[in-house]
Amino acid sequence: MPADPKIIDIISVASSTPFVSLEYFPPRSDDGVKNLYSRMERMKETVKPAFTDVTWGAGGSTADLSLEIALQAHNTGHIANLHMTCTNIAGSTDPKQDVQKALQTAYDGGIRNIVALRGDPPAGQEEWKAAEGGFTCALDLVKFIRNDLPFGSEMGISVAGYPEGHPNAISKIDDPSTLTPSELARSSVLDGVTYTCKDEDYKKEMEYLKEKIDAGSDFIITQMFFDADVFLQFVKDCRAIGIDCPIVPGLMCINAYAGFVKMTKFCKTRVPQELRESMDAIKDDAEAVKQFGIDFGVKICQKLLDGGATVLHFYTLNLEKVVYGVLDGLGLSQNASATTDETDAALQAAKGSAWARVGDIVMTEQGEGVVTELDQATGTATIELSSTPEKTCVTLEKGNYQKKM
Repeated sequence: MPADPKIIDIISVASSTPFVSLEYFPPRSDDGVKNLYSRMERMKETVKPAFTDVTWGAGGSTADLSLEIALQAHNTGHIANLHMTCTNIAGSTDPKQDVQKALQTAYDGGIRNIVALRGDPPAGQEEWKAAEGGFTCALDLVKFIRNDLPFGSEMGISVAGYPEGHPNAISKIDDPSTLTPSELARSSVLDGVTYTCKDEDYKKEMEYLKEKIDAGSDFIITQMFFDADVFLQFVKDCRAIGIDCPIVPGLMCINAYAGFVKMTKFCKTRVPQELRESMDAIKDDAEAVKQFGIDFGVKICQKLLDGGATVLHFYTLNLEKVVYGVLDGLGLSQNASATTDETDAALQAAKGSAWARVGDIVMTEQGEGVVTELDQATGTATIELSSTPEKTCVTLEKGNYQKKM
């Protein structure tokens, strides 16, 4: 199999239809991986993605499997875009050498595209910390790939952009009336509390993003968002500061109510009131949520395309129904939805994630509840049951509760 082309060389070519790209994460089980390979093959034939991303688990928890899946993608005809973070392998004594080895393996296998990321903290840790002797930020990783690798010039590099500001740069706002119009436009409200990336912090975010581009990155893939206007303003702000590369909108598929709530809360993502009310109204109807995810996806994608987006990047969550429905609705595929097979959905839990995290919604024999405490070593969780009037707490061992996806 010949080496992949650089993605920037693909998406920079004028096209009468938008490019579509797909993103997958490493599943937890061997059966999940096997089924993911089947799904990737089906979606390749149906969607014909311009490129395919494979994520790198928090704290480097999926390093080997991420490489394996990315190489499988390349060997089966995808143009693989492998995520790589500054913290790469648990227990590593030489983080930079581990990064170099992983990049060499990817390069030797024909992969020519990397997403350079700082990465999230491992399961059970609240804050990200640089490994001793390792990289401190995504900018370090970009510079290392471009300047220190003998094949650095042959690699395509993309980086993350945050239209609402990086979660670490988002602040709690005690008095929302003090927000400027720009701060208000990218603000979120969670449990009655307002959060936003303040203008001075947003400016620093933009300056840092420009540093990553100037250091040799080819294009930007954004963090998820659910307000198209926020993305379109982000593009304008990038252009104003001198960032001229392609900016690809990252689109989180709405597949389930619990997953939507969890991710938007974790990232402090802005959720327009109309969207929140619509989701709340159908939260107990799984099929209605998926259909709404399709309808909302069509609407936001069309607005992005009308605003000048040339690539649509879908965070698939290793599923296909919503992606197919959105592409059918946009006229970018014809009856792809008819080929949907999500009978293996339960197998697509992410490898490297904890059994659950504090705050996750889980199912138990006693009903639905929220994890309030978790023993990371054993997986034993204290769960507050929302199905009982008194909100009784129970303590359950790993295997006796299941995270709602």
